[in-house]
Amino acid sequence: MSRINFKYQLNDRLAPLELVLFGMQWLAISIPTLIIIGKVVTQLHFNDPARQIVYLQKLFFVTGLILLGQLLWGHRLPVILGPAAVLLVSIIASIENGINTIYSSILTGGGILFLLSITGLFGYIQRYFTPRVIVTILLLIPVTLAPTIIDLLTKSEAQASPVVNLTFAMVLVFSMFTAGKYLTGLWKATIIIWGTVLGSVSYLVLFSHYGFWGYKYHVSAIDTFFRNFNTSMSLNPVVIFSFLISFLALAINDVGSIQAVGELINPDNMSQRISRGLAITGVGNILSGFAGVIGPVNFSFSPGVIVSSGCASRYALIPAGIGLIILAFLPGIIAFMGSVPSVVVGSILIYIMSSQIAAALLMTFNSLEKFTLESGITIGFPVMLGIIVSFLPPDILNTLSSSLKPLAGNGFVVGVVTVLILEHVIYKNKG
Repeated sequence: MSRINFKYQLNDRLAPLELVLFGMQWLAISIPTLIIIGKVVTQLHFNDPARQIVYLQKLFFVTGLILLGQLLWGHRLPVILGPAAVLLVSIIASIENGINTIYSSILTGGGILFLLSITGLFGYIQRYFTPRVIVTILLLIPVTLAPTIIDLLTKSEAQASPVVNLTFAMVLVFSMFTAGKYLTGLWKATIIIWGTVLGSVSYLVLFSHYGFWGYKYHVSAIDTFFRNFNTSMSLNPVVIFSFLISFLALAINDVGSIQAVGELINPDNMSQRISRGLAITGVGNILSGFAGVIGPVNFSFSPGVIVSSGCASRYALIPAGIGLIILAFLPGIIAFMGSVPSVVVGSILIYIMSSQIAAALLMTFNSLEKFTLESGITIGFPVMLGIIVSFLPPDILNTLSSSLKPLAGNGFVVGVVTVLILEHVIYKNKG
């Protein structure tokens, strides 16, 4: 029996019209994150707009497929998923090693996550991720993405100068936070959608030379889609280790998102749901590695959508999964949605990452009974190292060998390894 009297419970079947309406709501909520993170990755990989569109097509396809897998065979909860920001950090740090190496590492990480979940070994690893470690990880992701966000905000795609772009970004972000203070229900849960749409329109009106509406695309919906699947394996142990650190953080995020919805609707067999959910997430990253796209993770904002809509039925998300798969074969629509100005992409990332920092701070004060100096050092020092490594000048990073750069040049990996040493070696709690 759920703790809140929802209009539709977990396994309730919806009438056709309501199924479509709720499904469209979940679809609209899932698309912005796919576009935002997907566009950041495509710009790292390709200069050709056609190849960028194909990447987004594959990302939509894999995400839709894994969403259906979670709803039918995985955790079987109303949890939306999308590309994992923590993997974006490792992709950026390993970009010089090539696409095949990056996505072979994602495939390998997904396989290891699948094995850990089905064997129950993940529980033994999870004990090392104490509240202080998890808080540090939550803080490290925004910190290590900061250089990429700066690049997005200062990129000159229009006649606007970097200063004008920064001013526009600040106005947009402050507007989103102001709207979040006064909006309620579904309006508040979909702020990212409205920020993306209204921000893009405003930017185009102010800087019409951006050329968005005249964007041309020449992509075959099916032929190019399947010819661009990545099947070339290139295993680099150092890069794989870098991604495995990110996968540990991804797994913790995945478990937290599933548990958050579980606490809300109180289903049965939660331990089994978590294990199956992690297993499907692992399969999703295997498929993502094979397809050459960033891997998925379950998102933690699902409870807000469930409460605001009054629908806790997992079947409401099935049309969203099907919709993502259909959109994957409509490159014209993907091209239109994927033409969001970079300054808007950077602004949305600021909003998302600021919310993540807030979640980390909230967890710090809620989970730690006594916040000591050791707690501050355990969290603060790894974050400081993450900042230093992330903002190292390129000429210093280039002095590192290609085998060391994915580790020593990755602020997230350096920060996570440091917090584990501080938590379990230097400041180990003997009790």
